[in-house]
Amino acid sequence: MTNSFSNHTSFQTGLDRLLADPQPWLHERRVGLVSHPAACTSNLSRSLDALLAAGVRVTAIFGPEHGFSGTATDGAPVDHGIDPRSGLPVFSLFGHGVEPTPEMLAGVDVLLCDLQDVGARFYTYLTTLYHVMKAGAACGIPVIVADRSNPIGGIQVEGPMLEPGFESFVGMLPAPVRHGMTPGELARLVNTECELGTDLDVIILRGWTRDMGFEETGRSWVPTSPAMPHISTCMVYPGMCFLEGTNISEGRGTPLPFEQCGAPWADGFILAGILNRMNLPGVRFHPTQFIPSDSKYSGQECHGVQVHVLDRDALQPVTLGLSVVEAFLRLYPEELSWQVDHFDHLAGCAWLRQGLQAGTPALELAKNWAEDCAIFVEKRTSYLLYETQKLPMIS
Repeated sequence: MTNSFSNHTSFQTGLDRLLADPQPWLHERRVGLVSHPAACTSNLSRSLDALLAAGVRVTAIFGPEHGFSGTATDGAPVDHGIDPRSGLPVFSLFGHGVEPTPEMLAGVDVLLCDLQDVGARFYTYLTTLYHVMKAGAACGIPVIVADRSNPIGGIQVEGPMLEPGFESFVGMLPAPVRHGMTPGELARLVNTECELGTDLDVIILRGWTRDMGFEETGRSWVPTSPAMPHISTCMVYPGMCFLEGTNISEGRGTPLPFEQCGAPWADGFILAGILNRMNLPGVRFHPTQFIPSDSKYSGQECHGVQVHVLDRDALQPVTLGLSVVEAFLRLYPEELSWQVDHFDHLAGCAWLRQGLQAGTPALELAKNWAEDCAIFVEKRTSYLLYETQKLPMIS
């Protein structure tokens, strides 16, 4: 299949463009839709509703982590079901296997993937896309990716590469933690680099350049999962998610997941002082306290810091998150504990955790991924679909 779309000036998602200029296959084939509530049109209609209203023969729905409804909590298995509005079957790709089976695909001629990502390798929608492409290749079913923007921009690349042996559902793609690519671009990269052999097409965005954050698209942010409520959450997530691999609360069960963190045994004023003295670019810290309604320390008062992004372009979120772990470890070496496997799978390596445990500052550890990021920036060039207004930033 070939890409029959070109880039223009005003912003449109791949779904918007598909609906505005339907291709013949859209009405001639039975479509399996891989999507979630954040994948909506410019007027905030669900992708499914918009496609059905346009006369598209959607015959099956596939939901990623959190389900097609987007309501399941982090890591909770999701059952198969029926979409109550359309009556269509909804197959879960999180809880009943991670890859569409031939039985699920029996009534599907083409798979249409429309998933809003957040710009971090370990956000699991990218792993779902990988497995959908694998299933498409195995069953001889073409995969169409209706592209969406990278909400934290497409320039900055940061963090360690995924090393062999550390592949998991929170990391399948050969990329740094912050990859600076769109789902469509990553699909192109994975199809070639992982030798999937998928019959792949990407419906490209219109009016998006690599230096644009989500707020510049003019769209309203629809939470991509229960713990991703704001665009500001996305900005810090590529680093603050590392707290999941420790006993520090990452703010789940509060209004500011990943934007605040703490523990009952911490002192937020001391933590804020240490972190602010690090002079991390684009960010400041404020002491805070909160009581999570679920997850770690549910019902207990936690003390820690709130992260305030002052300069999106200068922010280095991976280094930010590791610096937070460094500060906790420096102050509370006896209280802090690790979920080793989870931390290492998020990092895609073991040396990052080992370095922190050995007392190496996060800023020093960041130097170790510079060469790999430079190689990745060069490699990804042939898979990019959008123009760059600024020079690439490798952090």
